[in-house]
Amino acid sequence: MFDPDIAPSGTLLGLLQRGRGDGTLHALAAPRAEALAALHHCVLHDPRRDWQVENRSLYYARLCLDLDADLDEIEQHLFHPHDLVNTDEERTGLALAVLGHLAAYDRLDALRLLRRYAAAGSNWEWALDELALRDDDAGLRALAPAVLGRFPETPDGEAELATAARGAYEPRPWRLWADDPAYGPRVRAAQEQGAFDRWQRQLRPSGPRPGWSVHDVLVWAQQEHDLRPGARRPDAAARCLAAVAGPEDRPELLAAAASAPDAARATALRHLADTGDPEVLDLIEAAVTEPDASEPVSRAALGAFERMRSIAALDRARIWAHRPDELGAAAAAMLAARGGLYDAGLVLAALRRTVRAEGPHSQALWTLVDGAGRLAITCAAPVLRHIYRETASSHLRGRAARALAATDPSFAAGFAVECLWDCEEATRELAARHAATGDARVVEQLRRLAADPAEEAEVQTAVRSRIDPDAAEV
Repeated sequence: MFDPDIAPSGTLLGLLQRGRGDGTLHALAAPRAEALAALHHCVLHDPRRDWQVENRSLYYARLCLDLDADLDEIEQHLFHPHDLVNTDEERTGLALAVLGHLAAYDRLDALRLLRRYAAAGSNWEWALDELALRDDDAGLRALAPAVLGRFPETPDGEAELATAARGAYEPRPWRLWADDPAYGPRVRAAQEQGAFDRWQRQLRPSGPRPGWSVHDVLVWAQQEHDLRPGARRPDAAARCLAAVAGPEDRPELLAAAASAPDAARATALRHLADTGDPEVLDLIEAAVTEPDASEPVSRAALGAFERMRSIAALDRARIWAHRPDELGAAAAAMLAARGGLYDAGLVLAALRRTVRAEGPHSQALWTLVDGAGRLAITCAAPVLRHIYRETASSHLRGRAARALAATDPSFAAGFAVECLWDCEEATRELAARHAATGDARVVEQLRRLAADPAEEAEVQTAVRSRIDPDAAEV
């Protein structure tokens, strides 16, 4: 994840960067040159805070069609010399995804550009995946020389080819090439090598063995953490403890949760939380608040607490929710997700506190916003509207829209209307169920969504529940 440069929400660029429905509506009403400049800026400089969670490609592709945009700027971006040195997916992924949707809308220039980039670009795997969904067999077969030519016929080159074939998100091109008389033997050998490598890894497991004790599992977790700190071994080790730990091991686990090295301590905390040990809440509090608490242990303790489902955990959350630290935030999130109506005041206070302290983009708001909607906290509507307007996260904006649907009587005639053009499919589905049809734009957009082959099935189902079936076939 990264923090992109987002324009103010009241500008056309800011609206388009956020993927708001009002962005499309304002772009269509603005001078075409201004709208195209803002659209190209978004496509070429990915505005998403987390590109693996948030959607923008279909949103921008539809606006490209509405504005009859050419692809010259996208082509220059893809084939810029930077492509040779900056091979990160984030630089070209959004542009390639937009081209994929345009190709699905029968834009042949987009299809040809994807083919060129798959043959010569650094992010060729992404382009090939887009083509696998949209191109015909002949077009994909024609790419075989260029793609396979990237891998020299040496032991290292064949190993890289096997890795690429095994890791392909869309296998269709590789299946076609495997059946090709000219390239089939090499591709099939790469596929077989990938399967053999996977089989070898399965024959040499490095994890726990039958007969291991609690001590053995804790030592293994710490050793793995020391070798690969980002491997998340405490989670796997905690699952192993569930199989080997008995009542007689509780003293050792409590001692480890209090003072063991980081990974072993995190493992013990996770196991004790999962089993609902009566002392684990005190151990979690100590792990988060003690002056010399390490960040991995604190994070593991908070994660263990968030997984708990017991009444005791909820009672403790009501005590901790007033705290202005991470423990208080985790407690408020638990109440938002599983608390009762009498916890509404604590959830609302945490929601306001988080917006003031961290702004409208914070991921800590996700569960709190959901909780405001789940608990139908009507006086939370003003802060939810603020989050909806200002957040750069389209995922969080969708959550705010769902909460507003439960708390704000004006939602159906207000934000729900623009949500029909939103970049997130779940937000469009929500709008299709709630938007007031007194607005002529609503009826027209519902019909367009119902007839659009690129629209998600869930959205179209919601649309057809609102309009006459005959109208949906227009």
